[in-house]
Amino acid sequence: MEKQEIKNRIEELRKKTEYYAQRYYDEDKPEISDFEYDMLMVELRNLENENPEFKSKESLTQKVGGHVKDGFKKVTHEVPLQSLQDIFNLDEIDEFYERIRKKAEENGIEDVKYVVETKIDGLSAALEYKNGKFIRGATRGNGLVGEDVTQNLKTVKTIPIEIADKIDITVRGEVFIAKEDFEKMNQERQENEEELFANARNAAAGSLRQLDSKITEKRPLDIYIFNVQKIEGKEFNSHFKELEYLEKQGFNVNPIRIYCTSLEKIKKAIGKIGEMRETFAFGIDGAVIKVDNLKFREILGTTVKTPRWAIAYKYPPETKETKLKDIICQVGRTGVITPMAILEPVKVAGSTISKTTLHNEDFIKEKEIKIGDTVVIQKAGDVIPEIVKVIKEKRTGEEHDFEMPRICPVCGAEAIREEGEAAIRCTGIECPAKLFRNLVHFVSREAMNIDGLGENIIQQLLDKGLISNISDIYELKFEDVASLKKNGKKFAQNLIDSINVSKQNDLYRLITALGIRHVGGKASKLLARKYKTIDNLSKASFEELSEINDIGEVMANSIKEFFIQDQTKDLIEKLKDAGVNTVSIEEENTDNRFDSKIFVLTGSLERYTRKEAEDIIEKFGGKTSSSVSKKTDYVLAGEEAGSKLTKAQSLGVEIISEEEFSNMIK
Repeated sequence: MEKQEIKNRIEELRKKTEYYAQRYYDEDKPEISDFEYDMLMVELRNLENENPEFKSKESLTQKVGGHVKDGFKKVTHEVPLQSLQDIFNLDEIDEFYERIRKKAEENGIEDVKYVVETKIDGLSAALEYKNGKFIRGATRGNGLVGEDVTQNLKTVKTIPIEIADKIDITVRGEVFIAKEDFEKMNQERQENEEELFANARNAAAGSLRQLDSKITEKRPLDIYIFNVQKIEGKEFNSHFKELEYLEKQGFNVNPIRIYCTSLEKIKKAIGKIGEMRETFAFGIDGAVIKVDNLKFREILGTTVKTPRWAIAYKYPPETKETKLKDIICQVGRTGVITPMAILEPVKVAGSTISKTTLHNEDFIKEKEIKIGDTVVIQKAGDVIPEIVKVIKEKRTGEEHDFEMPRICPVCGAEAIREEGEAAIRCTGIECPAKLFRNLVHFVSREAMNIDGLGENIIQQLLDKGLISNISDIYELKFEDVASLKKNGKKFAQNLIDSINVSKQNDLYRLITALGIRHVGGKASKLLARKYKTIDNLSKASFEELSEINDIGEVMANSIKEFFIQDQTKDLIEKLKDAGVNTVSIEEENTDNRFDSKIFVLTGSLERYTRKEAEDIIEKFGGKTSSSVSKKTDYVLAGEEAGSKLTKAQSLGVEIISEEEFSNMIK
């Protein structure tokens, strides 16, 4: 390549690696595999080494990826948390070993020892102890400055709040989520039609970097300590001995560490870890080779980004070929229909794969997948199996295209794909696959508000066969409910009373409870006020609905699709028979003092709950919004109002107090 071409390619690679690093480190949403990213970095590093005139301090070959997330306090690391130089073949281990050998010879050091450890696939963090007590924890960030995540780290059960010796020490570890826990998390997310975590590392990173530690507490985070950053009152000259000391102090130390005295033993240790990696409860993305002698490490020193006394060998991703025998469809709790590939069983990275998700219609078309194809399978992040590509050269002509169903395979209702969405959804409200989610929504506070009928009770009712439809809620008997709890008579009476009270709810609550796609509480109130009865609403035309302010075509289409379903008609008749109110009982309000006015609520309100204030605004014809813009008329500001108040001030939006708001509604 000509010099200009080389320079252009280096700039292109820098932009790409910066972008992918941002998605990976800062947003915890990787777009390419670790291997693909590593290969881009290898190409960039090689080009820069061969053309030093194009080197730059801004290149990711010279600095650690990652930035401090807004909302976290910054922590300057007293000892930098550096990254490791990655290598991808055994010849590079020879080069590393030879470089260390020469440096040892120059300094009269004999018999250099090494420690080979697993490279845990997680998020690096530093834990700081003062007089033996945990006082602060921080993420790596850019290596020099990280994020203060002390409260989040305190939720990790394997981090000791106090250690045995009353010393000052800072240790470094890798926060991770175990393979089994990760699979459970993603299974739950798939059932709830939530976006799946790409891999365990990003799930761990996203969990640790939550601004609310209560969310972190619910995530199954763990940690392995692998280094002493700083210690006072103790002195070691062996990394291996140092780790043993940490273990005695109560730290959860990296369990796989192999003491090596020769190049041959280093390679053997790497091979052994590679063979065992599938038996580990945690994910790894390589093996780390470290010089054991701590004083020799000081002589070897570091570069800006990496230590010269350690190196990381990255194992190549394992892929296998297999046959795609069939594609079946599963229906999730929210009605999303997901295609699943049925494969000829094949062992990949230690486990047998016989099926994997194909995500959606677009994924199948993008990969040009046909039933009967020979496909390449890989385990993403060593956990999730995925189809990487189709081997078209092996097609025989017997392969055939797959078409996503337009009828739900579970209940037979129409399945639709809305404009701008990749998912195809079942529209049937009585679909058994959606029943649990539909029940939870139906009884929720925003909908029918049936107090006492939580997820656990709903699941018990389903398991015992006491309900199989939304309308069955209104057929429940006292003795059925009482049987769910020991000494459950009081609970049963309260729940039956709450169910009976819900029959008298206003129409807007029933519309909300039906869970019509895109139709929330505000739209339900609007529809209830306009149409007065559920029957009138069910007969409304698409044209009529779409002309209503704040409804529009997308919502109108969703409403129309919902009410033409036989399952919807059946449910509404059953609810009527059970005595559930289906007409509007809200008195018509002629006072539209807030007509077309947009309010934004911010801070803590004392006189009203947030919902009460919103209801009052809507009652007088106004609207509420979650964000401040030039179109905002008023910002109702309570105590500790934050960025919304600041933005309102900068835009010149009128800011009102609770007292002023009370005067406005008198």
